[in-house]
Amino acid sequence: MSQNTPQPRTVTAQKEGFDIKDLILLAILLAAGFILNLTVGKAISAASGGAIAPEFIISAFCLTILVVRPTIGQALVMGLISAAVIQITTTSPGIDFVAEAVAAMAMAAIVKAGSGTAAQRLVPVAGTFVTTFLSGAIFMVIKMALMGFALELAGLMLPVIALTSVFNAVLVGALYIPITRALGLED
Repeated sequence: MSQNTPQPRTVTAQKEGFDIKDLILLAILLAAGFILNLTVGKAISAASGGAIAPEFIISAFCLTILVVRPTIGQALVMGLISAAVIQITTTSPGIDFVAEAVAAMAMAAIVKAGSGTAAQRLVPVAGTFVTTFLSGAIFMVIKMALMGFALELAGLMLPVIALTSVFNAVLVGALYIPITRALGLED
């Protein structure tokens, strides 16, 4: 191959950090997630009577973390950027900065822990489930605290958090391989 031919980027456990291409990937996935939240997410939520409230922004940063394999600190930045995007449509401003920051760091830790192990193939689905559930749980606890620890909120939100976690896990599981192939990445 000549020096001018682009080489496919190999995703390995050794790759840590992100460059401008990785930030562009995050931006594209967050934009898609934002649009999907406003359209498909609202439709699914309405059709399910609010039982599932897809959060495509979480799916977007989970996919980015799976592909980019950032450090924990870099994942924190990804979570904060994602939370900033969510602020445009949220009914509870500010809470997502905590929820998405912690969740993104957790996803990065899960990806790092699963790399090179027999469980590596489960990481996209299991990691996204845990990440979405953690984000939702943090959001719920903060929201409950702001409402004077209204415990009935937990009964309403936990089923939605669980079903949304399953939805996001299936979505990311279905998209991970096609995205890595489209980007010319190997896993």
